[in-house]
Amino acid sequence: MAEANEYLVVIEEGPSSFGAYVPDLPGCVAVGESREECEALIRDAIAFHIEGLIEKGEPVPQPHSSIIQVPYRPSAA
Repeated sequence: MAEANEYLVVIEEGPSSFGAYVPDLPGCVAVGESREECEALIRDAIAFHIEGLIEKGEPVPQPHSSIIQVPYRPSAA
């Protein structure tokens, strides 16, 4: 069995829905009414995207993106 890759997923909250994308898989996106729905849909989208690449004989990008959180403290005015 092939080793599983873990792809970074960015989830953004909009006014009425959540959107997700995978930086290492251009075009791999999902939108859901809740965060949970969006997470489930992006998991399916990743699998569908990778299966499509394999069927076309195209290379599957390896995950390489990372994330940091940068603290910000506003200065006193």
